[in-house]
Amino acid sequence: MSNVFIAFQTNEETRGIIDAIAQDNPDAIVNEQPAMVKIDAPGRLTIKRETVEDRLGRSFDLQELHVHLITLSGHINETDDEFTLSWKH
Repeated sequence: MSNVFIAFQTNEETRGIIDAIAQDNPDAIVNEQPAMVKIDAPGRLTIKRETVEDRLGRSFDLQELHVHLITLSGHINETDDEFTLSWKH
């Protein structure tokens, strides 16, 4: 099984997003660097709108991820409530 990953700019807004991802994906590895945060996960990583909203304390449209996104790897499945990266066999 291959890892998927997503990387965000390091800023105030992404802290809550990254915390939400870590909460919902316990196998994910968060690698903080000076200008970005890369999150690797074995096979699948899901970002849940509800968890991000809880962490940010406001409503959140998953399309906002793209403003802070640097790169990602994996197949994307996106709904209004979840953004999932995975590797299909």
